[in-house]
Amino acid sequence: MARTAYWMQCGGCGGDSIALLNLQSPDLLEVLRALDLELLYHPSLSTVGPREHDALVRAIVSGERALDVLCVEGAIVRGPGGTGMFDVSRGRPRKDLVSALAQQARWVVAVGTCAAYGGISGASVVEATGLQFHQRTRGGFLGEGFVAKSGAPVINLPGCPVQPETVAAALGAIVAGDALELDEHQAPVSLYGLRVHQGCTRNEYHEYRVEERGFGERGCLFFHMGCEGPMTRGACNRVLWNQRSSKTRVGVPCFGCTRPEFPRPTPFFETPNIEGLPLELPDGINRPHYLAYKTMAAAAAPLRLRKRTSGV
Repeated sequence: MARTAYWMQCGGCGGDSIALLNLQSPDLLEVLRALDLELLYHPSLSTVGPREHDALVRAIVSGERALDVLCVEGAIVRGPGGTGMFDVSRGRPRKDLVSALAQQARWVVAVGTCAAYGGISGASVVEATGLQFHQRTRGGFLGEGFVAKSGAPVINLPGCPVQPETVAAALGAIVAGDALELDEHQAPVSLYGLRVHQGCTRNEYHEYRVEERGFGERGCLFFHMGCEGPMTRGACNRVLWNQRSSKTRVGVPCFGCTRPEFPRPTPFFETPNIEGLPLELPDGINRPHYLAYKTMAAAAAPLRLRKRTSGV
């Protein structure tokens, strides 16, 4: 019997849906067929009219229609004053629909950083939050103790947007009945266990502290240009975007879009630092030892790295 999925778009830009349409080899339709997953509804892809959709929702909420996977894209908007009327569906606060469907779903998946942790919407005046987190704080909209019918908490797939291969892999594991090990922020370890820094083509420059203060060269962007790759968990340099590239490969710093506190309050293209040493370092790094190591590494940097030029 086919599994079923329902996709909701809440307070966000819809970028996760757009990214999912870029899924290749296999594409989205091939993935759904391979998983035997019936997409009951997606606001951008479904052709059902309002009455048919209302009937579907009633059937799910009443338990007449089984719902295996509820995918929520975008933050849950609670404003103004907790009413949720800043974001409505057919005159009803969308947050109420999320709550009703979540109670019936076997698994609930937060697709993208907004749904997982609040994201850009969570930093606005619309009182938005993630499904089970508000940034790093547990709770969110559904509450800290929420579990779906499977017994699992919300499965977070952060990213702005999340990579389509990540969504496909998570859905595949869920449908197959594989237990997903989750990290402290409820993201699958198998998908978010690596740092963006791992696999970065600029790693050698980082190790020798060959730093950039502007764009167009091949050196490290961590020390001055705002790159959060060493602190950010994600597969961007392991599973390339459009099977081709990533931010750091084209000279753009990692913005840390999978981190619970994204977007950060400081400029994206500047690293808060003291005397060239970033204020935030990767977990477990001893600051004095790091400073001593990087000072020696910079002095030992090979000439071929120090004399780099674009395109060479």
